[in-house]
Amino acid sequence: MNVEYHKWFSPNLNKEMELKVYGHYGKPLVIFPCQDGRFYDAENFGMIASISHFIQAGKVKVFALDGIDFESWTNQSMHPYDRGFRYNQYQKYFTDEVNPFIRNHCHNPELKFIATGASMGAYHAANFFFKFPLIFDGLIALSGVYELKMFVGDYYDDFVYFNSPLHFLPNLNDENTLNLYRQSKIIICCGQGAWEDEMLENTYALKTILESKNIPAWVDIWGNDVNHDWPWWNKQLPYFLDKIL
Repeated sequence: MNVEYHKWFSPNLNKEMELKVYGHYGKPLVIFPCQDGRFYDAENFGMIASISHFIQAGKVKVFALDGIDFESWTNQSMHPYDRGFRYNQYQKYFTDEVNPFIRNHCHNPELKFIATGASMGAYHAANFFFKFPLIFDGLIALSGVYELKMFVGDYYDDFVYFNSPLHFLPNLNDENTLNLYRQSKIIICCGQGAWEDEMLENTYALKTILESKNIPAWVDIWGNDVNHDWPWWNKQLPYFLDKIL
């Protein structure tokens, strides 16, 4: 398997950012890290190995991103406004830097990507998917929350609203955008085991919103033994990739 490490100074974040690429050809699959996670977690926790047959077969090319949760939503020492401001800089890092990097790496400026991640990575994946439907046409979100209450409590501003799919999607009525969602492949998965309660509640809430907008989505609820943990995510991602590709 072709594996590459890349690092560059991000002008949007004013710091060096890292990522890894796995594979030589295929649909770009962007993996967002779990809460406070790093770009190497998908490899270290076995997720890359779990989908290696898709990578080696040239069905997907994986881009494992770094995160800055500890500089944004999860940093309790920062005011929520400042956390939201920093998160928007992370989005600019993706749209202005990572997005063209992926397109150049794949030698195809027309490609759209699949967003995926588990836990807070699922939050990032869903948030980016719904905010940037001209970049993404696939989503596999595993055990995610889709609002920010667990991080900012009752605090509310535009940064919180526009980065909470459970909040901005109900008010989104632009048919062009909704049709882009309808033409995409959306998978939302959650278990019913340990540490999944809030994620399960958010998953059902997102399901209700998508149904109200006539947006097709496969919302798959796994069993009571399915915990909020890597061994299950490493079973879920290859299962759904096999269906989505």
